Amino acid sequence: MPILLSVENLHKAFKVSAKRPGAPKLRLKAVDGVSFEIEAGETLGLVGESGCGKSTVGKLLLRLIEPDDGIIRFADKSVTGMPKRELTALRRDMQMIFQDPFSSLNPRMRVGEIIGEPLVVHDLVNGKDPRNQVLTLMDKVGLSAEHYDRYPHEFSGGQRQRIGIARTLAVQPRLVVADEPVSALDLSIQAQIVNLLKDLQEEFGLTYLFISHDLGVIEHVCDRVAVMYLGRIVEIASAEDLYDRPRHPYTEALMNAVPVPDPNRHRQKQVLSGEIPSPIDPPTGCHFHPRCPYAKDICQKEYPVLSEQLPGHKAACHFSAEVGDFRTTINQDSTGG
Repeated sequence: MPILLSVENLHKAFKVSAKRPGAPKLRLKAVDGVSFEIEAGETLGLVGESGCGKSTVGKLLLRLIEPDDGIIRFADKSVTGMPKRELTALRRDMQMIFQDPFSSLNPRMRVGEIIGEPLVVHDLVNGKDPRNQVLTLMDKVGLSAEHYDRYPHEFSGGQRQRIGIARTLAVQPRLVVADEPVSALDLSIQAQIVNLLKDLQEEFGLTYLFISHDLGVIEHVCDRVAVMYLGRIVEIASAEDLYDRPRHPYTEALMNAVPVPDPNRHRQKQVLSGEIPSPIDPPTGCHFHPRCPYAKDICQKEYPVLSEQLPGHKAACHFSAEVGDFRTTINQDSTGG
């Protein structure tokens, strides 16, 4: 499939007030040299702990915030150098599903107005009234016609997220950045929204950047997965390869933390030492080395290049070949073996 979105050496830092009055402002490196590509029709997962910069990446792609450096190209068009007028037109093709379904909807607008607003803004209304188009979109996401004139506060979290998804679909986008779209929802609702997103992708040929900290959801949804740590991608591979054999110690630790839904199976235990370093003053060399069980002297001095370890599988680790295999294994004691 052709490359729909490419990102090269993306950077974004935020100024942070110093603790002492009069001291110079500090810079927090939220995104520090991120590069990746997404093929048309695929879902790339972007995963990592809170604060690693994954949501900032999503906002940078749509230029909701401006990058400090780097190149973003969408369908062979430069997004980073695009004038605001052209960018407005491009956003028909690039849309976002926000994390919080409670704050992302205007509480003073009715559902029909919320979903229909993008149609009006982008001059996509068939005739004078977008009602029929809105009702069609509502049906696609599992909302009924009786919801048209209601306000957001009358809906549950899952229903509000369906409203947000319908609003996103209104302009017929090609790329959707889904920023933690199920993290604010009850577990019983998460699977419904995930399955809805997959069905819509198949029906409309959508391409997703799916941002999440939930590795279980990522495994179910994504074709490929990129793992972020302190503003950088440390591993990227197909979902199957990544879950079968991670090549970065941080990915390995994330996998080991995922609960196994079988009392007769267990994973090898690996507890990371120390706290997550501050992105204001990250460690020298590999940012992960203070917590890494494989770290050696070179890790403190030299940051490893994100390089191909296997076909289509890249990792930024000096000792990726030594990273253990955390496939689940049978617990003989619990089965009487």
